[in-house]
Amino acid sequence: MREPAFWWRAGGAAAALLATFAVGYGAVAARRLARQGKRAGIPVLCVGNPTMGGAGKTPTAILASEILTQAGAKPFLLSRGYGGYLAGPVRVEADTHRSAEVGDEPLLLARAAPTIVSRDRVAGAAAARAQGAGVIVMDDGFQNPSLYKDRSLLVIDARRGFGNGKVFPAGPLRAPLAPQLAKADALMLIGEPDAARLDARITASPLPTFHGTLVPDAAELGALQGLRVLAFTGIGSPDKFFATLTDVGIEVVERHPFPDHYRYTPADAKTLLTRAHKAGLTLITTEKDRVRLREPTLTALAAKTRTLPVRLAVTEAEAFRAWVLDTVSQSAKPTPT
Repeated sequence: MREPAFWWRAGGAAAALLATFAVGYGAVAARRLARQGKRAGIPVLCVGNPTMGGAGKTPTAILASEILTQAGAKPFLLSRGYGGYLAGPVRVEADTHRSAEVGDEPLLLARAAPTIVSRDRVAGAAAARAQGAGVIVMDDGFQNPSLYKDRSLLVIDARRGFGNGKVFPAGPLRAPLAPQLAKADALMLIGEPDAARLDARITASPLPTFHGTLVPDAAELGALQGLRVLAFTGIGSPDKFFATLTDVGIEVVERHPFPDHYRYTPADAKTLLTRAHKAGLTLITTEKDRVRLREPTLTALAAKTRTLPVRLAVTEAEAFRAWVLDTVSQSAKPTPT
């Protein structure tokens, strides 16, 4: 879906009209958050976000898995596989699975560590453990109560904050903010904070707070310098991608946003290729979009499209590393009652 514009501004008739539905949705979501879930038998670190749309969960989950791998902790990544038709549990093969089968994010996750896709998180955790996982890193699933989380990290887009501060469908919050903060163990703010949009409960939170930046790959960035581009993407926050390109000095002549997890069609491919050719532009998209172009009908578009890979750099790198590694010891603690 494409996010409604009214989510990201104060007031408005649309948000007021949906307020009654938001109260009901928020109450159900808060009750779900209060449930503990079933233990996996190995530590579980959940990387989630409090709002709908993209905030940077996947790069954060990848970084956490890399930290655990370097420490010899044998992490497996666990994803619902949004957008894929395989219910799982299934282990993702990055070179053979298609996004239509397992979703786009798992194909990126599988490059970093073994990845399981499962709509049933408990079954997915069991499959990971059976295949040798020493710790599970969940990409999303913070609001899902089925699997117990030893630690939860909430990822927040510091530029956008929480928009109008209302719960879905009146706003972008997945549940009321207070119970989400109560369930979280730490916060990751990604991007330059916008003081006008960042809720005071975040800036005053006693939770450990880390600050991250999505850093473009230096080699690819150098190869893109001087090019005029047509940028297209189907992610939760397309403007973030366009801003990243502009911030690093790439001239974005045309911007083409699509809905999150969008499935590109042959007609889309023809339109993008034609527009780029006529204007003498280089096509560019995100890595997440690129894995969705691995379809027989989209090979021409894939061949002509560049990407700008990014990775998460954390200001408090050593503190974040220690926090992630401490997750392994959390599973020894008794489940709260």
